[in-house]
Amino acid sequence: MNLIDNIKELVATELDLFDKTLISSLESDNPILKGVNSYILERSGKKLRPTLVLISAKLIGEVNMSAIHGAIALELLHTASLIHDDVVDDTYERRGRQSVNDRWGNKVAVLSGDYMLSVALSQVAKTNNLNMLKSVAFIGKQLADGEILQLKTTKYSDLSEDEYFSIIQKKTAFLFAVCTQVGALSAGADEGSIERLMKYGEYLGYCFQIKDDIFDYYNDIKIGKPTGNDVRDGKITLPLIYALNNADKDTQKTIQSILKKQDYSEENIKYITDFAISNGGVAYAKTRMEEFKNKAIEELNGFEDNQYKKALIDCVEFAVTREN
Repeated sequence: MNLIDNIKELVATELDLFDKTLISSLESDNPILKGVNSYILERSGKKLRPTLVLISAKLIGEVNMSAIHGAIALELLHTASLIHDDVVDDTYERRGRQSVNDRWGNKVAVLSGDYMLSVALSQVAKTNNLNMLKSVAFIGKQLADGEILQLKTTKYSDLSEDEYFSIIQKKTAFLFAVCTQVGALSAGADEGSIERLMKYGEYLGYCFQIKDDIFDYYNDIKIGKPTGNDVRDGKITLPLIYALNNADKDTQKTIQSILKKQDYSEENIKYITDFAISNGGVAYAKTRMEEFKNKAIEELNGFEDNQYKKALIDCVEFAVTREN
């Protein structure tokens, strides 16, 4: 088994309950919704976010139904945001599969995402935990805020590193933080433990997103998207930001001209991706990712050494070493 499978094995029984409860929560007599939900559930991915909820709960105490309902709420909120993002970005493929909007059209995709958001709210309501409800509401706002901020910045070719980190904090890091927070809340953790687990989750989220951004500079079928896909969408990420900041003026002007004109021919995409690699952008992104990895692990220092703490450390290792 690989690293993520070993981590999930620790909460295999709880993940099985998560799966059954998730499927039950999405039941509908609407044939279109049944088709969309079934299609999404066929490829539910690594389940890293629900696993984080469950492992965090185990670190503090035991997994109860509040943890299960909270994990489902966050997973559905995340899935709905991806469905809506694909509509906004005119994306027709996700992780090597046809996107919902390409298969059923934008109207069905948006409404299916809305349905999942409603189910997410009903799931968190089942916890009868006001702090969990506040956390889910918070992350829903941040995901939308981050997406709008990213849309705004696609109009510019000179995104700063601070702006980049603000976007990925809202779109990715905060979601991981809330996953660990919800797990801790469900198990009755004290404020200090909740705070440390949230910071751990946030740093883990940075690692995860930076790794995703690095993938965009290498052509690998396992990744499920073509090289330069982010650039084609007008998304300027950390490798290119660093490379541009450390390039000569003529090269900066050439690349910024391509970005402003949105002249994304295969030749230009290759030129930009090769430039980001050769000018140290990918190497720099890896260095920052390692910094966040170390910060995440440091946040776990106050917890008892056990298999669940080790699993959280392994989650960070997985985030920075994964191949897709």
